[in-house]
Amino acid sequence: MAVSKELLDILACPKCQGDLRLNEAQDGLICEQCKLVYEIKDDIPIMLIEEAKPYQG
Repeated sequence: MAVSKELLDILACPKCQGDLRLNEAQDGLICEQCKLVYEIKDDIPIMLIEEAKPYQG
């Protein structure tokens, strides 16, 4: 399991403090407002702005 529902409920985008959602592959968290994807590695979300990748959805 990538990220628990409880953890997803409390996580926020470090850039805008907005809501995050799990991507379809469940290996990243998407911020629709900032258009960024925060990768999940070894079940740990990498919540660093400089590590985020652009979201093209």
